[in-house]
Amino acid sequence: MKGRRTQQTRCNSCGRTVPDYDVINYGSVDAGYRELCTKCFNTEVAESDGLDGFEHADLAPVELTDCDGQAHLFHFRTRLFGPGVALDAFEVRDGTPAGYQFQVIGEPEDDPLRLLARLIERIRRALSIKHVKVGNLGLQIADQVVRGRIEWDEAQDGRVPLVTVDGREITWDEFGRMLMSFEGWQFKLEIRDKSDEL
Repeated sequence: MKGRRTQQTRCNSCGRTVPDYDVINYGSVDAGYRELCTKCFNTEVAESDGLDGFEHADLAPVELTDCDGQAHLFHFRTRLFGPGVALDAFEVRDGTPAGYQFQVIGEPEDDPLRLLARLIERIRRALSIKHVKVGNLGLQIADQVVRGRIEWDEAQDGRVPLVTVDGREITWDEFGRMLMSFEGWQFKLEIRDKSDEL
C-alpha cells in the first residue's frame, strides 16, 4: 500500500532535515519556540540538567516478523525527560507513527543498546501473539484477551476512541461488534501507561 511521503523539517539547531515525527517544539512562551531534532533536543536537555554522561544513540530501523510471517519495520526515537529517558519503537504509515508502537523507560546513564535490547524483546513478545482474527463474521477477538492502544479517531472528532490491536486500527463500532460475540460475559478493562508491559 502506498502512503504519502513523510514530511520533513529542518532542525533550528543543527540544520539537519529530519522526519516530522523526529521534531520537538522546544522553548517557552517568553523565549519563543524552536523546532529541534531529537538529537539536539536531548543535547540541550542533558546540558541544562547537568547530564554529562548522556549518550544519544541514532538507531537504525529494524525489521521484525510477526507470528503470521508479516514483516514490520520499526523506527526508534530516544527522548530525555526529567529524571529518565524514553526509547520508542514505532511503525510509520502515511508519514506518521502508527500501527505497532512500544516504549521502554530507563535512566539517562543507561547503555542505549541495553535499552534497545529490552525494547526489541518486548516487541518480539507482542508480535508472537494475535489478539484479533478474520472469521466468518469478519474481524473477531481471537481469544478472550485483547491488548492494544487507545488512539484519537479523527473521523469521529475524538468523540469515541480508535483502538489499535495487533498494529491494526479498529473503529469503536468495529470493536463493539467484536465484543458482541461475548454477549452476557463479564469483562475487566485495565488501562496501562504505554511503557508498561501488557
